[in-house]
Amino acid sequence: MPSEKIPIALGADHAGYRLKERLRAYLKDKGYRVEDLGTYSEQSTDYPDVAAKVAEQIQTQKAKFGLLVCGTGIGMAIAANKMNGIRASACNDTLAALMSRSHNNANVLTLGSRMVDEPTARNILDVWLSVPFTGGRHQRRVRKIQNLEKH
Repeated sequence: MPSEKIPIALGADHAGYRLKERLRAYLKDKGYRVEDLGTYSEQSTDYPDVAAKVAEQIQTQKAKFGLLVCGTGIGMAIAANKMNGIRASACNDTLAALMSRSHNNANVLTLGSRMVDEPTARNILDVWLSVPFTGGRHQRRVRKIQNLEKH
């Protein structure tokens, strides 16, 4: 699928603002359609609010994928995973990115601006966006995760 056809919802808190801005430009240069949902400065922001905005874009199918950036990627992942249908994965390396997509069908990538530099973040993002979900036995497990949302 050509990158310009894939809508990506993007968000960050104040700690992730600078990296988000660089990754937004990087994705646009690669032809992705990016919806930037904030934050728009380094002024203190509550990451759960931004995570919810990005997750809602996926829930309503306005975006296929989400990218969230905070200091560690952990808070954003926790917050996003509270939303039905979201499988957010904090990835600090390309192996985690590969596995989160191929085995877990993650639809939100979270990155930590204090954990990875920009070139590493780009590599993680490239892998994450290029790897398809393998299905098979992993589909059964993802379905079980989805069933947990009903409880």
